[in-house]
Amino acid sequence: MSNKSYGLSDQEHQYLMQNTVREHPLMTELRLETMALPMARMQIAPEQAQFMQLLLAMLGARRAIEVGVFTGYSALAIAMALPEDGHLVACDISEEYTAIAQPYWQRAGMNSKIDLRLAPASETLDELLAGGGAEDYDFAFIDADKESYSSYYEQCLALLRPGGVIAIDNALWDGRVADVYQVDEETSAIREVNKLIGSDTRVECSLVPIGDGLLLARKL
Repeated sequence: MSNKSYGLSDQEHQYLMQNTVREHPLMTELRLETMALPMARMQIAPEQAQFMQLLLAMLGARRAIEVGVFTGYSALAIAMALPEDGHLVACDISEEYTAIAQPYWQRAGMNSKIDLRLAPASETLDELLAGGGAEDYDFAFIDADKESYSSYYEQCLALLRPGGVIAIDNALWDGRVADVYQVDEETSAIREVNKLIGSDTRVECSLVPIGDGLLLARKL
């Protein structure tokens, strides 16, 4: 739960940033603005954003979903990786944080790709399903209230096409998921979704130790 990957030293992260991370200047600007906020730890690491962009390119993704926008850094990364006719449904409930995001989306020319839905994500996902969106999306990124992770996973899995990928953030939760003495609701919810996906025969999965742990599930 920081702006660098789990387990990396400051020196190692600096090396990544200097040698392999290709961050658009507007993404850098937004990341630095967000880092000044009290809840800055909610922002994903730049190397994670780049990893997701690579994944989107490999998938040939055109249609994506994001559950949890915060200040829009990850949405900007996803939108930039989509083709000109790409579409991202971005779900959040905070007008305050997404107001920071929108000028950056506008400056980057991504507004036409990003469909911001300010409503509870579960309602937005149900609306997409009711509107015929089942198996219509290539990629989903879940990074919102942890207690609802399992529900979001099921909804996104229904919306995903076969071969599509769900990426779930904070799967390592700063190591707390492996600490038996951590029994708070958020930690327990992340353990639940990790276990669910790890045994789900509908998907192939891998937990990648990038960011705060990124759990990937590819729909079969």
